[in-house]
Amino acid sequence: MNILIAGGTGFVGKALTTYFSQNGHHTYILTRNAQKRENDPYIHYVQWLTEDTNPYEQLSSIDVVVNLAGESINSGRWNETRKRVIMESRLQATHAIYDLIAKMKKKPNVVIQASAIGIYGTSLNETFTERHEIMGTDFLAQTVKRWEEAGQRIASLGVRTIFMRFGIILGKGGGALPRIILPYKWFIGGTIGSGKQWMSWVHIDDVIGAIDFAIRHERISGPVNVTAPSPVTMEQFGKTVANVLHRPHWLPVPSFALKLLLGEMSMLVLEGQRVIPEKLLQTGYHFSFPTVDRALVNILQS
Repeated sequence: MNILIAGGTGFVGKALTTYFSQNGHHTYILTRNAQKRENDPYIHYVQWLTEDTNPYEQLSSIDVVVNLAGESINSGRWNETRKRVIMESRLQATHAIYDLIAKMKKKPNVVIQASAIGIYGTSLNETFTERHEIMGTDFLAQTVKRWEEAGQRIASLGVRTIFMRFGIILGKGGGALPRIILPYKWFIGGTIGSGKQWMSWVHIDDVIGAIDFAIRHERISGPVNVTAPSPVTMEQFGKTVANVLHRPHWLPVPSFALKLLLGEMSMLVLEGQRVIPEKLLQTGYHFSFPTVDRALVNILQS
């Protein structure tokens, strides 16, 4: 297959590109710097979102589009400027993908549009599946809601469009895990906030597996929760990290301290939601890492 990826140089994008190239698929990465080169005949870089560029000319036959592009939500305090960048980067990339596909005479078979479980808002008590229609009102929920609304324009072109609502992605060398485990490596790990907040996580291998599965199963469209089937509380997660690393779990991090340090962004660790990947389970996807202990052993001890 010929696969087009926006956001191909990020944590998920790099893993996905490696997976596709190893399986003999040609991957075209949309980038502002097409001078990048790989010693891999299956990986190609295509200039976009710069003046005087027309990526359409290099993309005459694309089977799959994967849009992962967007500014990281955890790379800086959420002031008004930062919020605007987070929102606009996602909308700009999604509108550009729409424009690109609209020009294609032969449309792709499927578009994988990144999204996030933050769309549901936060709760200690509710369980969220793809059937849940009431969305959150906080900044993150509203950002994801507008992101998906922009992606709906792609579906209007008659292309099967899937919104992959990612949970907290765990893996080596990226994502949230390195920051989470750092206090444990320093022997000062402990419960964050109340510890009762839910953490709906997923191993990077299952992110890649779920994307590949969704591409190949034509029944799948619309929102898809990409989380492991066994979410845990933050306290359970911390204790599992401590056990796997053979470190103590003893020094709590109070909520007020994180709010002072991170401001509104503290919600990423102080609040959460219990999300179940109902659609993946019902369509037969088998998780490689369904439990957090198995996932952490794989990541931290291999």
